Amino acid sequence: MTGKRFVKEAAKSERNLFALSLGVTGLFFILIMRLWYLQIIKAEDYQNLSENNRLRLVPVAAPRGTILDRNGKLMIWNRPSFSVVLFKQDVKDKDLLLGQLIKYLELDRRELYEKWNKSRGRAKYYPITVASGITQDQLEFLEENRLNLPGVDLQMKPIREYAEGGTAVHLAGYIGEISEQDLAREEFSGYNSGDYIGKNGLERVWERDLHGVDGGRLMEVDARGRVLRTVTETVPTIGNSLVLTLDKTIQERAEQALGAKAGAAVALDVRTGEILAFASSPVFAPELFSARIPKKIWDGYLEDVRRPLINKVLTGQYPPGSTFKIITALAGLEEGLIDEHTTVPCNGSYTVGNRTFHCWQRHGHGAVNLKMALKQSCDVYFYHLADRLGVDRIAKYARKYRLGIPTGIGLEHEKPGLIPTTEWKEKKYKQKWARGETISVGIGQGYVLMTPLQLASMTASVANGGTVYRPYVVKKVVDQEGKVLREFKPEVMGVAGISERSLALVRSGLQAVVNEPGGTGGASRLAEVMVAGKTGTSQVVKLRSGKGNPYQFRDHALFVAFAPVENPEIAVAVVVEHGEHGGSAAAPVAKAIFRAYFEGKGVIKKPVARQGRYSSNRGGDVEPEEQSDSEGE
Repeated sequence: MTGKRFVKEAAKSERNLFALSLGVTGLFFILIMRLWYLQIIKAEDYQNLSENNRLRLVPVAAPRGTILDRNGKLMIWNRPSFSVVLFKQDVKDKDLLLGQLIKYLELDRRELYEKWNKSRGRAKYYPITVASGITQDQLEFLEENRLNLPGVDLQMKPIREYAEGGTAVHLAGYIGEISEQDLAREEFSGYNSGDYIGKNGLERVWERDLHGVDGGRLMEVDARGRVLRTVTETVPTIGNSLVLTLDKTIQERAEQALGAKAGAAVALDVRTGEILAFASSPVFAPELFSARIPKKIWDGYLEDVRRPLINKVLTGQYPPGSTFKIITALAGLEEGLIDEHTTVPCNGSYTVGNRTFHCWQRHGHGAVNLKMALKQSCDVYFYHLADRLGVDRIAKYARKYRLGIPTGIGLEHEKPGLIPTTEWKEKKYKQKWARGETISVGIGQGYVLMTPLQLASMTASVANGGTVYRPYVVKKVVDQEGKVLREFKPEVMGVAGISERSLALVRSGLQAVVNEPGGTGGASRLAEVMVAGKTGTSQVVKLRSGKGNPYQFRDHALFVAFAPVENPEIAVAVVVEHGEHGGSAAAPVAKAIFRAYFEGKGVIKKPVARQGRYSSNRGGDVEPEEQSDSEGE
């Protein structure tokens, strides 16, 4: 019995041992399979999770290249600014943290949550920029409460610094924070959230040169966000700099002379097409666009009837008024319809059919020849001439100076102006051209439109004998060490093909406009340099201009000029919106520009500095001048 019982017990033990062995083997198999799953199948996921928990990427923005004038004077450079960024991996209570930032940094709730939500596809160690250009008070608050704001960090980024009051801001443009839409575009590959990019002007067109290449640091941090070590670091590459054709002194003098008036002033080198001054007025504060612009200021810009955000040099299209008489005169001379002896009786009006067109001088100018007609801006003389020429022949000569098409300066949003023809009206309005419309075109009214840049280009071409240069504003691109990467030269766009005799007769009339008694442009006269020019006044509405009219209904004032007459170097065009008379409103601005240019060359002695002279009040840069004869069409 004992033996049998022993055998049974042994068999039972073997069965139990086998079951135990089987259980242990199964457990080990499960453990091995789990290890295999974790270390092989999920290895990459857990590695990423581990890295996300201990790594922090800190982009280092590249300083933008500077912008300098032709003489190496700084116009736009950089200064440090602080941005607020979030690292999602360190944020424990999203709503609590975002609520604190909204309260203390005065951020927009909807915009902040949008930035958070749009970052979902990125690694948790990738920073989200939630505020740029914070104030000193906000900076101090964040530093004091850093331990209570987990996931919040500060990053220093260079932003633009401008000369006092801003210089050539409409030309240079401004920078702003890159949008999510821009980040998704191929054009901005390599850019980071929170980067600043050019939004318009030169900053936009030359973005790739100016921006440089961002660097960055990949740092290991502990659970409290403290930096343990730098894993990798890439040094940023500073952007290239632009050397402009502008002369900063001339530019500032043009802006001061325009003052708070709405308008534009352009100065060109007639021998090259280089732009020496590019002023649109009034100006705006470009530094405000680097951060969220205050609503009150933004609304003020939008409601200002002077339109400070508009680049009037490129996009302002104005009837050129009597400045267009230069084209009408050249057309008449080249077509053999007039010469220097041809006279026209001006009794104050000219009748076509049942319409009567008045001269600005109601009582008339008497018998006038070409020189007198230009000097006194006699409308009746040019009514007669335009009527004989017809609109298509006038347009033919305007096209020789490349009017009615963009100049090709290479900046965005340039307007083409308009030179009408019979074909153009038939195509646009399905109507035949009326004879009376030609009368208006002959004195730069009606459908004719030109930008201030086109006015300056036309004047430069008349001054230099007929060569039409492409206006350009970037002289060269240089790297951070000053090495020239690209340099730009004058480019001839066409030759007008006007005879020297015709040009000489017109120039003689323009010289009389400024320098002879009765000329309408006497306010631009200089004792040291002979200036030639043409005043203009263009109607805004079919009302007579006057101080009783509302501002927006008053005529525009224009003036174009070049100097010196004997060997032209510089051409200027000025438009003062609603300034009423070119001789009194626009010509003094041109005089200020000429004075600055010839002072720089030593031809005119610089005045001794005194209180109020050439001050920064942006309005008092011209000496008192004898009143010119008034003019209007």
